Amino acid sequence: MFQLAKAPRSILLAALLTTSLSAVASNTILLPDIGTTAASTLTIDKEIQYGDMYMRMMRASRPIINDPVLSEYIQDLGHKLVANADGVKTPFNFFLIQNYDINAFALFGGNIGAHSGLFLHAKTESELASVLAHEIAHVTQRHLARTLEDQAKKNPATMAALIGSLLLVVAAPEAGMAALHTTTAVSMQGMLNHTRSNEKEADRIGIDTLAKAGFNPQAMPHFFGRLAEKYRYTTTLPPMLLSHPLPESRITDSRMRADNYSTVRLPPSERYLLAKSRIVARNLGFSQTSALNWFNTELKKAPANQRKELNYGKGLVYLDNGQYTKAQQLLMPLLTAEPNNLFYIDAMTDIDLYQKHYDKAITRLEKALQYQPENTVLQLNLANVLLDAKRYKHSLNILTRYTYQHSNDTNGWALLAQNYAKQNQRAGELAAMGELAALRAQWKLAISNYTQAAQQAPLGSLDQARYDARLDQLRIQQAQFEALRSSF
Repeated sequence: MFQLAKAPRSILLAALLTTSLSAVASNTILLPDIGTTAASTLTIDKEIQYGDMYMRMMRASRPIINDPVLSEYIQDLGHKLVANADGVKTPFNFFLIQNYDINAFALFGGNIGAHSGLFLHAKTESELASVLAHEIAHVTQRHLARTLEDQAKKNPATMAALIGSLLLVVAAPEAGMAALHTTTAVSMQGMLNHTRSNEKEADRIGIDTLAKAGFNPQAMPHFFGRLAEKYRYTTTLPPMLLSHPLPESRITDSRMRADNYSTVRLPPSERYLLAKSRIVARNLGFSQTSALNWFNTELKKAPANQRKELNYGKGLVYLDNGQYTKAQQLLMPLLTAEPNNLFYIDAMTDIDLYQKHYDKAITRLEKALQYQPENTVLQLNLANVLLDAKRYKHSLNILTRYTYQHSNDTNGWALLAQNYAKQNQRAGELAAMGELAALRAQWKLAISNYTQAAQQAPLGSLDQARYDARLDQLRIQQAQFEALRSSF
C-alpha cells in the first residue's frame, strides 16, 4: 500500500564514496567527542531547525518513499545503530528516496536519507548498516557545523551562503558544489580537504558503531571494495566520484580497522531480504517484465533458505499489475507459514482490498494488533481497509489518534483527508490537507485550507476554535521558516 510513482534515474552518487579513511587505531581506544567543537557556530537547536526546514522542502520536491513497511524497516535499522553510537545529541530520523543510484546523506538535525538503489548494491544487512553508520557519524560529530566554523574563521561573511550551499551538498552534491562556487570566495580546495577529513572520521567511527550494534565490521571494506571494482575501468564517472575518488588506501585502511574487531558471521536477515525484494518490485523504476526477470534470475542462484523472500517480491509484482490470482498463489503460503510477518500481512491486505474481502482483512489485522498494538504498519492498514469498507467512524478513530502521535507522517494525514471527504465533512478534509501542505512547506496553501475550514465550521464551535488556533500556529511557523531560509 501507499506506493509512489516510479522515478527515473538520477546521477547522484553515494556520499560515503567521498574520500579516504583514517589511519588504523585499536578498538580499545576511546573515540574523541570532537563534534562539540562546532557549538560556537551553530547550536544543536539551530541544527534541528535547519533539519526540519529541509525535510519540509524535500517532501515537496523529492520522491521520498512513503511506504509504511519500508519506513518501519529503515527506522528500526537506523535506530539500532543510533542506540550503539557515541555522542548522540539530536533525535534521528531515517527515510528512503526512490532513486536507482547509490547515495546516502546526512542532513542537519539527525535526518538521514538513503537511496533505494543502495539495496541493489548492498549484499547483506551489515553492508547497508555500514552506510547508515557512516552517516550517523557525520551527525554525531557535527560535520556540517564544523565545516561552517572552519570556513567562517576565514571569511565570516560567507556563513549564511555556506549554510544554504551545504544543505544542497549533502543531498545533491553537484548542485551544492556549484552553489559553493557562485556564493563564496572561499577556496574550494580548502572545502574539499575539510570534507576528506570528515569522511575519514565518519568511516572510523562508523565501523566502531557497526561493531557495537552487532553487525559485521568487515561489511564496510567489503562494500567499498566492490564499488571500487565496479568503477575501476569506467571512463565516464559521475561528477562526485571524479572530484572525490575512492582510493585503494581507503579500502585498505577500513579493512585494517575492521580487523581490530571480532569477526561476526550473521545469518541472512529475513527482514533485509524482504525489504530488498519490496524495493526491487516497487521502488527502482523497473517494468513488470524487468522486475520479474530480476527475481527469476535471482531465484535460480539463491540458496533454498532465501527463496521465500524472492517469491514475495514476485508476488508484489503480480499484485501491482492486477494479477491477483498469481500474487495470492505466491503470497498466501508465506503468510500461512509466518502469520505475524508484517511484509506478508501488508501484501495480503492489499489483495483482500482489491477483491473486497474486507472482513477477512480486518480480522487478520485486528488479531495482529493484539500483539503489536502500536505498530504503525498495522494501524495504517486497518484504517485503510475500514475506510474502503465504508466503516468511517472506526477508521476515523484510528486516524485521529495516529495523526496525533505521528504528526510528521504524510500517510496518516492523507488517509484522514480521504475519510473526511467520503463523509462529506469538508472542514475536516481541508484541515487534514492543510497539515499535508505544512509538512511540505506549502505555507500559503496550508493557511488557506485552515482558513476555509474555520469558515465552514459552525460558528462558536469547538472545531472552529481549534482551526483558528492552528491558523495562528501556522502563521508563526511560516514566519520562522521564512526567516530561517532568508538568512542565507
